[in-house]
Amino acid sequence: MPNKLQNTHIKIGEVNTLKVERDTDFGLYLAAQDFHEVLLPNIYVMEDEMPLGALIDVFVYTDSEDRPVATTKMPYAKLGEYGYFTVVDYKSYGAFVNWGLPKDLFVPLSQQKEYFNIGKKYILRICLDEQTGRLYGTQKIGKYFNRDMKGLHPNKEMEIVVIAKTPLGYKVAADSQYEGMLFDNEIFEEVKIGDRKKAYIKTVRKDYKLDLSLQPIGKKAKAEEAQDKVLRLLKEQGGQLSFTYKSDAEEIQKVFGLSKKNFKHTLTILIETKQIVLHEDCITFNSASFV
Repeated sequence: MPNKLQNTHIKIGEVNTLKVERDTDFGLYLAAQDFHEVLLPNIYVMEDEMPLGALIDVFVYTDSEDRPVATTKMPYAKLGEYGYFTVVDYKSYGAFVNWGLPKDLFVPLSQQKEYFNIGKKYILRICLDEQTGRLYGTQKIGKYFNRDMKGLHPNKEMEIVVIAKTPLGYKVAADSQYEGMLFDNEIFEEVKIGDRKKAYIKTVRKDYKLDLSLQPIGKKAKAEEAQDKVLRLLKEQGGQLSFTYKSDAEEIQKVFGLSKKNFKHTLTILIETKQIVLHEDCITFNSASFV
């Protein structure tokens, strides 16, 4: 495991690795290399794990008086990332959403594309006001997508957040930088707004958007992933699954994320390679292969 590196300076909205500099009645003061400090309140202090001089990872944001403060809790999304947040309060000047920390995240009225309702969830990007040092959420995310597509290529794995439903499928934010699309006819598992998933680039488009797939691109990669999934689920269920060639297509898609055609093909490969045995009402591991 590599040694931790102390942050050069404190970064609001990010995870910082800081040095425990001094102990006070209010908590621990943590320092970056430039000697700037931030308070970690007593509620987050674990004395046995945070001796003076130790390097610890904390998230830094601002408190109700706009002072930087550290916490060992992590928000649902950090600076530059996207999340699906519930509105907990609404004022004439903006809304407040729960983002997993004691102080709710502010969404200014100017950053809302529609009227926010308390209890409803919205996709937001976490941003930083450089003048005040405050973090805020914005619903106006289009201008933040990256148009520099260098280094992107088919089958590159990306982390996505599902941000909207469209007539063709789902719009997503990929690696918190790029706008992408999942098409309905290529989705074989449940997808909802706010979901975080792995996806793979199918096409890098000329309009600076990505066509994405939830399965690796290429027959070989898809086949190997399907086999691994069947074997993993078989192991998790104690070595037996109540699925055969005749199983219901919707149930197959729900459990395995595969079309019935691909599922049957996967079973055939696993049977022929003697990894599983097909019974009348289930599949099991081949005991000769798994001893």
